[in-house]
Amino acid sequence: MKIFITGASGFVGGTATRRLVTEGCDVVAMSRSVNSDKKVHALGAAPSRCDLDNITAANIAGCDIVIHAAAHVEAWGDVDAWDKANVQGTKNVLTAARAAGVRRFIHIGTEAALVRGQDLIAADETYPLAFNSPFPYCRTKALAEQAVLAANNPKENFTTIVLRPRFIWGPGDTTILPSVLEMAAAGKWTWIDGGAAMTSTTYIENLVDAILLAREGGKSGEAYFILDEGTRSMKEIIVGMAAARGVTLPDRSMPGWLARGIGSTLEFTWRIFGIKSKPALTAHEAMVMSRHCTLNGEKAQRELGYRPRFSVAEGLKAMATLPPTVA
Repeated sequence: MKIFITGASGFVGGTATRRLVTEGCDVVAMSRSVNSDKKVHALGAAPSRCDLDNITAANIAGCDIVIHAAAHVEAWGDVDAWDKANVQGTKNVLTAARAAGVRRFIHIGTEAALVRGQDLIAADETYPLAFNSPFPYCRTKALAEQAVLAANNPKENFTTIVLRPRFIWGPGDTTILPSVLEMAAAGKWTWIDGGAAMTSTTYIENLVDAILLAREGGKSGEAYFILDEGTRSMKEIIVGMAAARGVTLPDRSMPGWLARGIGSTLEFTWRIFGIKSKPALTAHEAMVMSRHCTLNGEKAQRELGYRPRFSVAEGLKAMATLPPTVA
């Protein structure tokens, strides 16, 4: 089986690439530079020089499956950065995949595609996508998912499927934990509402298990939440992740309403004055840390055959084997 993957230099794409290669798959990965070529080779895959703007069928030629893991996930950027990468970039990869004769397109989505700033409590896949979300990441991931599911066409042997993880964590994380540890080291870590918001989570190896299942399983044209067992508070999971790296987080906290107000004000000010650096707190970050987000993963169990192979305790134990970080 020959697989093309985007985002191989990132957390999800890199972990998936490594596992696919280990399982004997022939993996070709999008690579934007010489440095990316080196990372792809180190994972055991073959680089294909392209990006989300200029990918063509030639880059995917001979591949059976595309795994689209690349996305603009940063909390800050140019106003059109999310649309360019998440919406148009996804459409570009879909177009190239169809032209190359790919038979299945696996899209790494997110629960954020449902979020407009509200709490989500035990939400399942019938919950509507947030096309009007005020948060660019959420809005553009909703539009990207819409494009992927609309492209599903079994009659022409082109099927699509969307996997929606929530709060991806584990060894190799390049987003959540590094940010937490950086703030802790600078003495700036502050909880919002004491970290009481409840959340579903997705351990990275559990997500990769689902990706492997989605190569053949699941119903085409459908989306699936991919989750760890149970739910937990933001404080429980983040304290556990930090502790696994030898870091104790302070108990300092601020109310959610205040954090959301500060994030919105800072973003507005940064945009007005054209400041390129990221604000100390964005509206999206404040929202994520202060709103409940618990999800129902029964559909993935029923239709995809997914079960979380690793418990949260096992994931934290795996993180503890990494060199400790001292804040």
